[in-house]
Amino acid sequence: MKSIRYPTKLTAALAGAVLLCSAASAQAREFSVSTVLSDAFPWGQAAEKWAELVEERSEGRITLRVYPNSQLVAGDQTREFSAMRQGLIDMAIGSTINWSPQVPELNLFSLPFFMPDEAAVDAITGGEAGEMIFDAIESRGVVPLAWGENGFRQLSNSQGPIDEPADLEGLKIRVVGSPLFQDTFTALGANPTQMSWADAKPALTTGAVDGQENPLSVFDVARIDQVGQEHLTLWNYMNDPLIFAVNQQIWGSLPAEDQELLRQAAIDAGEWEIAMTREEESGRLAAIQERGVQVVELTDEQHQAFVEATRSVYEQWEPRIGEELVQTAREAIETR
Repeated sequence: MKSIRYPTKLTAALAGAVLLCSAASAQAREFSVSTVLSDAFPWGQAAEKWAELVEERSEGRITLRVYPNSQLVAGDQTREFSAMRQGLIDMAIGSTINWSPQVPELNLFSLPFFMPDEAAVDAITGGEAGEMIFDAIESRGVVPLAWGENGFRQLSNSQGPIDEPADLEGLKIRVVGSPLFQDTFTALGANPTQMSWADAKPALTTGAVDGQENPLSVFDVARIDQVGQEHLTLWNYMNDPLIFAVNQQIWGSLPAEDQELLRQAAIDAGEWEIAMTREEESGRLAAIQERGVQVVELTDEQHQAFVEATRSVYEQWEPRIGEELVQTAREAIETR
């Protein structure tokens, strides 16, 4: 049987095509991205936007596969940072609250009534204090890229209106796994009950807990009013910025141009998500009220009563967070 001999030019062309395909395949990479919430919420939409921008700007060479609902850590959102540091998760858009057990500096944002408005949040994240926080994250094996926003957290319950600290006396309030939240609600006379978000709605449904605290976007999309949460207090007691981040080893394996692509896409996705979250606040509140939820908006005097009731929390937590960081953030707020 005669062997088939291809023309030299055709052979070279085929070989070249194979090499090009192999090179393209070698360069193509897929990474996991963890989030606590799905794309029904702004948080999840931020992850999808990041993935979309990276896919577009890399021309399909880099794919970010989003895993919502903390599924990569079996629903335990407080393990997300550790899992990313260990390389079990490539990337994440995480909450400062959920990551604070591993990065104490992130508790800055959970200090009760520390940030009075969105301008204060921006002054911190966009200034020296924000840089100090990013340095603290990077020192623990994770590279932070950009900020997003989960929003100011509001208080709801099934028992009645809350407009003074005494109204919280004895109420079981679901909180995330952060000791600072335990201390804050204990100072207010409540009975803080730690549980994951996956367990929170069933507990609210059965009455195992009386209330919870979350941004309006979560209250609205998750229809928390349908599980007995008929009373909502707007008290803006803390804000929960989100952080786009990458495992340090993954980051180090990327060429400089891909690092820049990922970082800029994260910055752009974060800015987009922050603007969207803030723009939707008034509409969400109106929708919540239309569903029959009774909303309390605190007067300045009522707000100050909550500030005074939680002042002792600062004495406990400033040293743990870092007095220099807290002071830097306070100065940023005062000069905003």
